[in-house]
Amino acid sequence: MATRIMLVCAAGMSTSLLVTKMEVAAKEAGEEVEIFALPLTEGEKIIDTVDCVLLGPQVRYAKKEVEKIIADTGKDIPYDVIEMKDYGMMNGKAVYEFAKKLMGR
Repeated sequence: MATRIMLVCAAGMSTSLLVTKMEVAAKEAGEEVEIFALPLTEGEKIIDTVDCVLLGPQVRYAKKEVEKIIADTGKDIPYDVIEMKDYGMMNGKAVYEFAKKLMGR
């Protein structure tokens, strides 16, 4: 089964571009992964089905809320805020590597 990485964003415009670049990095690494972006209101409904949650820098204020949502699932899902520099540069490879590091891979 493919690893699932969810990016939490505000509206999803720039984040969808980052998702595409992350998918390219995963493909180049020969890894099967499903990466997608959702606003937190939608993402919280399926958060228990993902392996990693990355928050866009513009929604870093929601980190505590994500922490609580994950705790409520009873699962140990790694999560963190994407580095502003990597997000701004749309560095899909760096963000994908960050996700892998969070997941201990």
